[in-house]
Amino acid sequence: MSFTRVLRAVLAIGTAGLLGACADGWATTQVTPTAAAAGRARTPVDKIQIIEGDVTDRSYKSLGDVSATVNKTTLFNADPTREMVNNRLKAEAAKLGADAVIQVRYGTVGMGLVSWGSLDGKGRAIAYDNQ
Repeated sequence: MSFTRVLRAVLAIGTAGLLGACADGWATTQVTPTAAAAGRARTPVDKIQIIEGDVTDRSYKSLGDVSATVNKTTLFNADPTREMVNNRLKAEAAKLGADAVIQVRYGTVGMGLVSWGSLDGKGRAIAYDNQ
């Protein structure tokens, strides 16, 4: 191999690495809506509560299960946090017209084939009765 080809390969790999370091990461979400979610107006994301337990002081109806995974795409990105996962859960719950996401639970941070770390969360989107 010539010196020029090796230099080009090193520059290409270095450029790809630097561009990858600028990325914020990527996330995936999944929603399984119930019939109660049909026809509900979208809720502003900042109005949605995240609750790790159950709601016992108010009645509510389930709108569906939501889940989100936040990934770290390169070694240089910040590690995924619960706040990042909560923001994704809220965004998906907002589409269902939810007031809160309850019974939220988190997976462990780990490395995968296509990411340097990931954190996932799951919960149930609900709407309070009498609102």
